[in-house]
Amino acid sequence: MITKNSLHLVIAVLAGAMALPARSQSSTNQPSESDSMAAMMELAKPGENHKQFESLAGEWTYTVKWWMNPQAPPSESTGTTVSKLAMGGRYLISNHLGKMSMPGPDGKAMDMIFEGMAIEGYDNVKKKFVSSWIDNMGTGIENSEGTFDAATKTLTYVGTYEPMPGTVTKIRQVVKCTDQDHHTMEMFEDRGGTLVKTMEINYKRKN
Repeated sequence: MITKNSLHLVIAVLAGAMALPARSQSSTNQPSESDSMAAMMELAKPGENHKQFESLAGEWTYTVKWWMNPQAPPSESTGTTVSKLAMGGRYLISNHLGKMSMPGPDGKAMDMIFEGMAIEGYDNVKKKFVSSWIDNMGTGIENSEGTFDAATKTLTYVGTYEPMPGTVTKIRQVVKCTDQDHHTMEMFEDRGGTLVKTMEINYKRKN
């Protein structure tokens, strides 16, 4: 947890490092303090990869299909998404709200409010796209990393999640921008060593 005191400490350390006189590189080719600080400042800048999120910002309606059993017909529902660029375009924060029909305690289907939030960005250090997801259907944080294919305007994330203790599941998410007003997301999950499509979401920009 970041407190006001810890934040002040971070600022003080950075300020002190910037104030240090530059040293020449040693025989082990270690960079000087000034070179290290310059590199850190450069890595902190948003770049071309961050611009991929600009087309995803805005207010959207969506339709979603999901398969509890790949052999059975999918369930369907609708919802809304609000996505905003944050911190100078470094991140895209998306809030999702909808309804899902899920089995209740008695086994009968009942409507449940669904809430989810995603934070996406491009990590200049890792040279990868990164994403974190949380929702009200669990208590974990799903983290994934990905790449972008400019030719197909497709962002592909891979990661894992643990729905039950000891059951780590591989996942792949494919986000494709059709145009400025439409994009899709497909989710694939490991089922017995094979990635199977378990979700499809179609987004349409609100007027």
